[in-house]
Amino acid sequence: MKRIEAIVRPERLDVVRRAIEAVGYAGLMITEIQGHGKQKGITQQWRGEKFRVELLPKVKIEIVAPDHDVETILEALVRVARTGEIGDGKIFVSPVDTAIRIRTGERGDPAL
Repeated sequence: MKRIEAIVRPERLDVVRRAIEAVGYAGLMITEIQGHGKQKGITQQWRGEKFRVELLPKVKIEIVAPDHDVETILEALVRVARTGEIGDGKIFVSPVDTAIRIRTGERGDPAL
């Protein structure tokens, strides 16, 4: 099993969710976060005054999936989350030792 953490633009959330569901995977967790990458924020102008916004709004999508589904999910995420602009986000993949469905006590892939 793997945990996929995708940090994406908030405006891409709906298309990302639909793409993940389209490849047959509906289980996900969503968290609204703030952060910045190499660009360290942006400079905006409002009523003639410039100000720096260092922490930009992002959305973190977490998915725990069986190993055989990971590449399909990653391809869908990259395809729909990409705008080609700075700040599109990142995807991290890490191993998951086990999963347990609390209601039934199932362990491993069946618990997903």
